[in-house]
Amino acid sequence: MSAIPQTGPRAAPAARYGSDAIAALLRDIGLPYIALTPGASFRGLHDSLVNYLGNRDPRLLLCVHEEHAVALAHGYARVTGKPLAVALHSNVGLMHATMAIFNAWCDRVPMLLLGGIGPMDAAKRRPWVDWIHTARDLGALVRGYVKWDDQPSSVPAALEAIVRAQRIATTGPCGPVFVCLDAALQEELAPADVAVPPPRAFPPPLAGDPPPEAVRTIAHALAEAESPLLLIGRVTNDPADFARRVALAERVGARVLTDIKTGASFPTTHALHPAPPGLYVTGLATEMIRAADVIVSLDWIDLAGSLRQACGGRFPDARVFDCSLDQYVHNGWSMDYQALPASEATLLCPPDRLVARLLEALAEPGMSRKSGRIAARPRVAAVEPDPPPRAVHKDCLSVDELAATVTAGLAPHRPSYIRLPLGWPGEHCRFEHPLDYIGFDGGGGIGSGPGMAVGAALALRGMDRLPCAVLGDGDYVMGLTALWTAAHEKLPLLVIVANNQSFFNDELHQERMARVRGRPVENAPIGLRMSEPGMDLAMLARGQGALGYGPVTDAAMLADALAQAVADVKAGAVCVIDVRVAPEYARAVSSALLRQIQEG
Repeated sequence: MSAIPQTGPRAAPAARYGSDAIAALLRDIGLPYIALTPGASFRGLHDSLVNYLGNRDPRLLLCVHEEHAVALAHGYARVTGKPLAVALHSNVGLMHATMAIFNAWCDRVPMLLLGGIGPMDAAKRRPWVDWIHTARDLGALVRGYVKWDDQPSSVPAALEAIVRAQRIATTGPCGPVFVCLDAALQEELAPADVAVPPPRAFPPPLAGDPPPEAVRTIAHALAEAESPLLLIGRVTNDPADFARRVALAERVGARVLTDIKTGASFPTTHALHPAPPGLYVTGLATEMIRAADVIVSLDWIDLAGSLRQACGGRFPDARVFDCSLDQYVHNGWSMDYQALPASEATLLCPPDRLVARLLEALAEPGMSRKSGRIAARPRVAAVEPDPPPRAVHKDCLSVDELAATVTAGLAPHRPSYIRLPLGWPGEHCRFEHPLDYIGFDGGGGIGSGPGMAVGAALALRGMDRLPCAVLGDGDYVMGLTALWTAAHEKLPLLVIVANNQSFFNDELHQERMARVRGRPVENAPIGLRMSEPGMDLAMLARGQGALGYGPVTDAAMLADALAQAVADVKAGAVCVIDVRVAPEYARAVSSALLRQIQEG
């Protein structure tokens, strides 16, 4: 357990200060933790959390960077589906946090961001520092990528704003919200008649069912289809919903595609999931889309782009049905909504609610003429391009060797993969439960991996799972100080760094530029390789209080390091293994991913 003292009463007395009332509300809405990097703009709230609530419900999680604090809350929400609070110090703390907030926004995860500001009353500002840390409209910094923001001017207004924010954050599609609290408001005496709103009086809105007629139309289409296909994207990680998706696919004999941008949503080892998950649709997945006569998208990320990519820029011949709430948060600032998908019907409801209603409709008489005839569905052939030539690697592993060794070594220990790197081969994604894989970062913001790993490990603590994050070296070095929080909180966590000593994705882009412009391809790594000297990633881990192993340079060394690290993690340690890998992507993804990058 943490060394942070927990001395205060669980049932707090009447609020004396404005921040006392705010802290009591955070307790009442069920927030177990608040992640923070300290700052004077919320010193009143900090005091109330520690000395009024006794540092429990919520308990402080000290982070050494605001990006880490937000990423921690992101990883926690990925596992639990529930928000944590994050305290951000004035404009400077919010500016530090913006990339991680954007990740959470793109990933549609709930999060309660509490900012400090001011005092807004200029007469109450301390010389210099309060002035440079005060902004007229602080929420404008993040308004394009939060669901809602507010800057209340009184304690009662602040309490209502937090209740509203919590409801908005947890209503699908979920997302981060931001409430900015005036420093003077926190420190003033609470009004004698202030009442903390009872959360039970403000439950989240209930999502609606899909229209019955639309359900019947889709059910009939699936039942009659010769080659139905389910594209499963942003769905819940509830095991019951997971099982219903399997039941639906088996009922109609639908093949299934998933990707690694989202968490595990369907057994990748199932016969109806023949194509490995990846970042893009390639190879067999492309052929499955082209062969389909009915496609049902369950909030698939970038439906239009995936279908056009598979169909060579044309619209698919299949009947397409799209189920997603996502357009409710589309705005004019961020283009994360992707291209506009064409579909016969678009259902604005939770995807798993549609799955449940489809199963009910398919159970009705007259709906099972072709149901269950899996063997009758036409098979599609895997048409994989030839992989690029492979060099013989010295003093490092190939990405394929890394994936094979890690998968085999961790399989007996019920791993929860918190993150996988960009070029990870989908063939080694053996996911059979929602917690087998947590998902990606949402916005492609490098440096989020360590913080998300810490948050997911916090959520997984006490479960019979081995938290494991496989990170690229760039992601690791940008965010590695997040691991201090894991060590401080004694969170079991395994981090494996795929260390190619390069920002390799950009090497591919530089290679494309060189080829297009007729310039030397051998110059592609300049300005991108993290070598001469190489970084001691294991030593950097030890500097955060973790155990560090490596550099590991062959598969046998990796197998030994994994065995030792698993034992250490099960004993409660944070462990990092530095694995030297070649600057490449795995064979199974390299040709398609290279083409995706190099064609612009």
